[in-house]
Amino acid sequence: LRRTSPERITDRLTHGDITLDRAAHRVTRGSREIAIGPTEYRLLETLLESGGRVLSRAQLIDRVWGSAAEIDDRTVDVHVGRLRKALIRGSETDPIRTVRGAGYALADS
Repeated sequence: LRRTSPERITDRLTHGDITLDRAAHRVTRGSREIAIGPTEYRLLETLLESGGRVLSRAQLIDRVWGSAAEIDDRTVDVHVGRLRKALIRGSETDPIRTVRGAGYALADS
């Protein structure tokens, strides 16, 4: 498991100036702490674990809500919007890249 998915065992995931601390269950961007709900937290964690790969809405539903969840693809869009709103302040760049027709990924830092 460590060799195939080292990002799954670390306590701290980072991308650019965004840090997700699993032990403290805290998200920061630069020096600012980000207040997000549990679903947005799992969504960000999944995007950080993906290492910049594009994840489809179906993959995000499976990883964030679970394969038994019966939710619409548009639900993913709503939660991505909430996560973006929490992460972006002032002139900060959007860390989430929308890939039209494919899904979402973290933007290059």
